[in-house]
Amino acid sequence: MRRPSFAHTEREEGGLTAVIEFLSAFTLFLMILTAFISLAQLQMGSNDPDVDRLDRAAAVGLDRLTSGAGWFVPLDGGLDYGNATEDWHLHDAASLNNGRVQPGLLVAHRLDMDRISALHNVTEEGMAQGLGLDNDMSLYLTIQVVESNNTTRVGDVLFRGGTDRASAPSSSTSYRSFQQQGELIRVVLEVHDGGRKTNQLHLTEVMTRPSSNGPEWIEVYNPNDFAVALKGWSLNHTSGSTSTNLLLQEGVLSGQSVSILTGDPNTQDPGNATHIVDLGQAGFLGVGQLNGLADGQGILRLRYTQLDEVDPADVMRIEWGGQTGLFMMTGQTLVWDGEDRFASSSWSVEESPTPGDHPSA
Repeated sequence: MRRPSFAHTEREEGGLTAVIEFLSAFTLFLMILTAFISLAQLQMGSNDPDVDRLDRAAAVGLDRLTSGAGWFVPLDGGLDYGNATEDWHLHDAASLNNGRVQPGLLVAHRLDMDRISALHNVTEEGMAQGLGLDNDMSLYLTIQVVESNNTTRVGDVLFRGGTDRASAPSSSTSYRSFQQQGELIRVVLEVHDGGRKTNQLHLTEVMTRPSSNGPEWIEVYNPNDFAVALKGWSLNHTSGSTSTNLLLQEGVLSGQSVSILTGDPNTQDPGNATHIVDLGQAGFLGVGQLNGLADGQGILRLRYTQLDEVDPADVMRIEWGGQTGLFMMTGQTLVWDGEDRFASSSWSVEESPTPGDHPSA
C-alpha cells in the first residue's frame, strides 16, 4: 500500500502562513503610519490656511490682551509716540478712538478691574486694530467669574461684547484663566473671519415740545459693552412731505452709557448722561420755537450703514401723532418701554422728562 504524501499540503500551509504574516505586518505598518500622521497634524495644526490664520490671530490677540498693562498712543497730526502711555484706562472714549490703543488687562500679573471697566471706552474696531487683527476679522470678548469664594459672584460677567460668531463663516477661540483673590476669572477671545457687526443703539426718550424755550432732545442708550463710534449712524425725521436726514460723522458713545443728543448743550439738562452731543448746529434739533422735530405728527428713525453696504438700515423707529395715539403737550416726552424697536405701542407719553436717567445704565 502506498503512503500518502504530505509535501504539497505542507507547502500550502507554509505559503498561507507567510501571507498572513505579511498582511499582519502591513496592517501594523498602516496603523503606525496613521498614528504618525495624526500626531503630525495635532502638532502642526490643520492644512487650511484660513483656519491657521484665525488660530494665530486668536492666540496672539489673547496674549497681547493678557500679558501686560497695554498702551495708548494719541494722534496729533500723526501718532504722537512722545506722549504714549500705558495708562490707557485713564482716557475717555473720544480720546481712545482718536489714537491707537492696545488694551492690556494685567498689572503685577493680576487682572486689573479698572482696566476691565475701561474697556467700555474702547470700540470693537479699536481693540481689533490694537490687538493686530487683520481688517477682515472681527472679535467677541468675554470676561467672566467662573469660581468664587463668594457664591453670589459665580457666573458674573465682567465684560461681554463684540460680533456674534453666528454671522461669520469660521472662527477660532483662545482663553486664559486667572486665580486671584479667591476667584477664578476666565478671559475668552473669539476671532471671526468677517462677521456682521451687531452693535445697536436705542432711542429711549424723545422731547419734541420743550417748555421754557428749552431745547429738543433725544436720549440714546448704548446697550453694548464696547463703545460705539457714531460714524456710519444717521437720523431721519419725516413730517408730512418733509424729510430731514443727518449723517453723524464723529463722536463715540461709551459702552453701557446714556447720551443726550440736543438742540442746545448750553441749556440742556444732562441728568446722569455720560455724553452730550450737539445737533443744534446741524439744524436737526431745535430750541424753543425753532422746531427740528414736528410737534403734532412725525417719524424719527435711527439708522446704521454697514461698511460693505450703501443703503442704511433702520435700527429703531418712533412715530407719534396720527393713528398712534401718542400726542404730547408742552413739556411731555415719549418714553420707550424696552420692547419692540419699531412699534408705537412700545412708547408712552410721560409727564415728567428724565433726560440722562435711563434705568438700564
